[in-house]
Amino acid sequence: MSALAKQPKLAAVTAANPKATVVPFSGRQVRKINLRHLGATALRNVAPPLVVITLILLIWQTLCSSPDASLPSPLVVWAEAYDLIAFPFFSYGSQDIGLGWRVLVSLQRVAYGFGLAAVAGVLVGAIIGQSVWAMRGLDPIFQVLRTVPPLAWLPLSLAAFQDSNPSAIFVIFITSIWPVIINTAVGVRNIPQDYRNVAEVLRLNQFEFFFKIMLPSAAPYIFTGLRIGVGLSWLAIVAAEMLTGGVGIGFFIWDAWNSSRLPDIIVALAYIGIVGFALDKLVAALGTVITRGASAT
Repeated sequence: MSALAKQPKLAAVTAANPKATVVPFSGRQVRKINLRHLGATALRNVAPPLVVITLILLIWQTLCSSPDASLPSPLVVWAEAYDLIAFPFFSYGSQDIGLGWRVLVSLQRVAYGFGLAAVAGVLVGAIIGQSVWAMRGLDPIFQVLRTVPPLAWLPLSLAAFQDSNPSAIFVIFITSIWPVIINTAVGVRNIPQDYRNVAEVLRLNQFEFFFKIMLPSAAPYIFTGLRIGVGLSWLAIVAAEMLTGGVGIGFFIWDAWNSSRLPDIIVALAYIGIVGFALDKLVAALGTVITRGASAT
C-alpha cells in the first residue's frame, strides 16, 4: 500500500483531481522574516536621532571653532579625550582608571540605595494605600520631603554614618523612595472593589492578598514610581560623589573641573546620559514584562 493510500483525505483529493498536487500539512506555521519591513522599522527608529545628533554636532562645532571660544569643539573633545572614549576600561592606578570602571562603581552604589528604596517604598506604599487616614495624613509630608534636593541630605548622612560610601547610598535611598511610596499608595487605592471582594470570598490572608491581588493590580503604578526613582537615584549619586570623593563618575567630573579638563567633563556627561537612559529603559522593560504577566493571570 502506498503512503498516499494510507492517508484517506489526501487520497480523496487526488482521486477528485488527478492533476492536483497535494502537499501534506505538517501543522506548523513557518514564519517568514520580512527584511524590508525590519529595515524600514530600523530606519524610522534610528535615522531621526542620528540626524538630530549630527545637526547638534555641526552647530556645536560652528559655535566653538573660534580660538577665543570658552568651550571646546567636538573635534577638540575627540582629540583630547580620545582615551576616555575609545578605552573606557583601562586601569593604570587607583585614580587613573577609565570611565567604564567609574560608572560601575557609581552603579553599585545606585543598586544598593535604589534597591532598598524599591523594597521599602513598595511595602510602605502598600500599607499606606490600605488606609484612607494614613494616606491623608502622610501624603502631604511625603510631597514636602520629595522636593528636598539630594545634596541637602548629604550633611546629615555624613554626620550620621561618618563615612562617604554609606552616606552616598543613604542619599540615593532618601531621594528615590518618595515617588515609589506615592505611586504604590495610589495604585493600591485604585484596586477595583471586585478584586477585594474576590479576596474576601477566597478568604485570602494579608500575605496572599499582597502577592496575588495587590501587587499585580498596582504594578503599573509601582513601575511608574520605580522609573522616576531610578532617574532620581542616578542624579543623586552623581551629585553626592562630587562632594564625597572616591572613584565614581561624579568625583571624576569635579576633579576634571579642578584640573580644567573640559573635554573630559563633556565625555563624562555623555556617559552619564547614556547610562541614565539605559537604566530607565531597563526598568520600563521589566515593568512591561511583569505587567503583561500580571494581566495574563
